[in-house]
Amino acid sequence: MNTIELNKNGSVTSPKGFKATGITAGLKKSGKPDLALIKSEFPTVTAGAFTSNLFAAAPVVWDRKLLAAGHSIRAVVINSGIANACTGKQGYKDTQDMATQVATLLNLKPEEVFVSSTGRIGVPMPMDIIRKGIAKAAASLRDDGGILASEAIITTDTYPKHISASVIIDGKRVTIGGMTKGAGMIAPQMKMCRPPQATMLSYITTDAAITREALNACLSESLEKSYNRIIIDGDTSTNDTLVCIANGQAGNPQLTEKSASLKLFSEALNKVSGLLAKEMVLDGEGVSSFIELNICGAHSDSDARKCAEAIARSPLCKTAWFGCDPNWGRILDAAGYSGILFDPEKVQLDYENVPVVRNGVDAGTPEKKLAEILHQREMSISLDLGSGTGKFTLWTCDLTYQYVKINAEYHT
Repeated sequence: MNTIELNKNGSVTSPKGFKATGITAGLKKSGKPDLALIKSEFPTVTAGAFTSNLFAAAPVVWDRKLLAAGHSIRAVVINSGIANACTGKQGYKDTQDMATQVATLLNLKPEEVFVSSTGRIGVPMPMDIIRKGIAKAAASLRDDGGILASEAIITTDTYPKHISASVIIDGKRVTIGGMTKGAGMIAPQMKMCRPPQATMLSYITTDAAITREALNACLSESLEKSYNRIIIDGDTSTNDTLVCIANGQAGNPQLTEKSASLKLFSEALNKVSGLLAKEMVLDGEGVSSFIELNICGAHSDSDARKCAEAIARSPLCKTAWFGCDPNWGRILDAAGYSGILFDPEKVQLDYENVPVVRNGVDAGTPEKKLAEILHQREMSISLDLGSGTGKFTLWTCDLTYQYVKINAEYHT
């Protein structure tokens, strides 16, 4: 059986050998859960990707070093409410202290503990609150605590995002669980961390037996097919983190880069990452429309991506989508200033396969019909540049009054 079974109620504790929890430490004025903890009961191999922002938060710096050194990551502690970014040497020391405390309580080494933070930038960590929260979390780890953990990592999200997928690999049931958060400051441009090398946080666990090299390869592919192709508001966070931890408890023959079954594992991982990434866009701050933006006919895939990102970042395009205004000229305008070359007289544009532009001019479809399409919660926009074979698909959204309100008043 090669069918990928999805479980929308699944989480990071769906795979064998993982525990998790989410608790209220007191970091948020709202009193909502704000600290999560994940633990593997067994040694792991780990892959990860982190923000390309030069103001990388202290936890990102810590995690990069551990991953580059090849450590087996056995636990992840995540706080929401404070980003621990732009906090200098003290922020890094606070990160080390968080890892050390988790390690002590769970009988691990500090270098086996990842740390993540999300929230306001530039705010010192209230370590008294953090320490009490970590102690509370360590004492409340559960085999079924994954959903609790997903609830504790959110900031401006309106709901927790979690899922799992299972597949039979070489006669063994392998499960991949995941959770993510992120509704604003979302335009991830993450880079894989391989030796020596509001925020999006995503954590994926699996009980697959797999080599570090194979896991890196799978996560790298998954990253480019999911998180690195979403744009909500065009801002890349200081804290973006994607982590995948595998503990081998499924009992399958170890997957390597040469294993025939690796493709099936990769497909399941892509499914989990893709669904979580899409949920982030659907739940973006104030979002009312999800847009799948398909660019083709570019000179290269890279050019297609540049074009898609220019459109997805355009306030004029995003506000038109919010207003259900079929003002297609804004899309062509953004493509035109994207910095790539194409022949404007060959351009074709469609809303949900309905002709909008043909050969660079109005296709004649009544605006009323186009406006009706734009009223859909989810829709696709396809732009053919007519100049090559390059293509790229990006997931984005509209820009609403509510987005402005949330970010004008944001104070976790």
